[in-house]
Amino acid sequence: MDYQQTLDYMFSQLPMYQRQGAAAYKANLDNTLAICKLVGNPETVFPSVHIAGTNGKGSVAHMVASVVQEAGYKTGLYTSPHLRDFRERIRINGEKIPESYVIDFVEQHQSGFEKIQPSFFEMTFAMCMRYFADEEVDIAIIETGMGGRLDSTNVVRSVCTAITNIGLDHTQFLGSTIPEIAAEKAGIIKPGVPVVVGDMPEDALAVIKDKALENNSLYIKASDQWNAVFDENQLNLVKEDTLYALPDFPLRGNYQLLNVPVVAAIVEQLSQSAWKIYDEHLLKGLRNVVQNTKLAGRWQPLKHPEKPEIKILCDTGHNADGLAFVMKQLASETYSHLHFVLGMVNDKDVSAVLAMLPADALYYYACPDIPRGLAVDILNDKADEAGLKGGAYPNVNEALSAAVHAAGKNDLVFVGGSTFVVAEVVDL
Repeated sequence: MDYQQTLDYMFSQLPMYQRQGAAAYKANLDNTLAICKLVGNPETVFPSVHIAGTNGKGSVAHMVASVVQEAGYKTGLYTSPHLRDFRERIRINGEKIPESYVIDFVEQHQSGFEKIQPSFFEMTFAMCMRYFADEEVDIAIIETGMGGRLDSTNVVRSVCTAITNIGLDHTQFLGSTIPEIAAEKAGIIKPGVPVVVGDMPEDALAVIKDKALENNSLYIKASDQWNAVFDENQLNLVKEDTLYALPDFPLRGNYQLLNVPVVAAIVEQLSQSAWKIYDEHLLKGLRNVVQNTKLAGRWQPLKHPEKPEIKILCDTGHNADGLAFVMKQLASETYSHLHFVLGMVNDKDVSAVLAMLPADALYYYACPDIPRGLAVDILNDKADEAGLKGGAYPNVNEALSAAVHAAGKNDLVFVGGSTFVVAEVVDL
């Protein structure tokens, strides 16, 4: 098989949650344990930082990886979903896993896969673990997929765990209340392994704290140690009376003010357990995160080749909590008119999301190019019912082109609603 044929096999033969939804969900770790055994249990070879949360876990994973990389360690990074290329999920020091490795891994283990019947995520995780072990990484930064307790990643050998926040998302799998979801996320806590927690509802914190006590794990609330503020167009990271200014911090989403303290607290835990990571590495890692790890799609400015003067922003926020931050920041932008390119997936609460969107924008609806994408006519109809004004387009790029051409020089074009919408327009 060549690389494209290998991807076709992975995507079409095996369930993939991001594309298909519920059909890919596995309610136990049996397949994960079996596939890891098949490939030699590489997940036990290297230490990992394991990160869960409803929102923010991807950004935190990228930032931690960047910091550790700046400290000189060979750093693996496992995240999901990818935006353009499957290989974005698996990186070492920012470099994607080679196509040849993906091909060889699948060909070598294909007969075993046929017996185990792993999901796309299970197969990808096993590939990542084998690759990191083969390349002898010093440490891996691992983002969970959907939950925690039953997530494939929950077999890693963690030296620090983190839970960024808890919100209502994936309720059909993780529970319908904040405490139930918190319990699933808290399943990544391991005996004696410290857990860093971000800002979240008190009933979620209580569940996580109880789980930490049960496991004799140090419980660190990031905001008790660190704070972060955007001040005069720079990020100020504050610990006690010490102020760290990062004028070139590239992640301008206001929600990063919640994520950065979590990163700092994780790094501090590593530095207290024999990892030689200092303040200078923390600051350089935050400042260079996009360069080091290729993080994309977080309050990211874009340029359209036909009208480069038009201001365009995109963000991957896609659930109620994430979109609340995005919409609040969008409301603070200065513009004459707002043009909103919008697409969603079909297992979200569409009406709830539409109710959060600005009523004075002009909307350009499109379906993201995945099987799980919400049909554009359905989105258009529901948006009409919600009182939003706009029209449907054949695909995301045509919607963006229409928005850009309609925009005046003082207007703003925003692209969002789904990670998979942003994936089709972001420049990687």
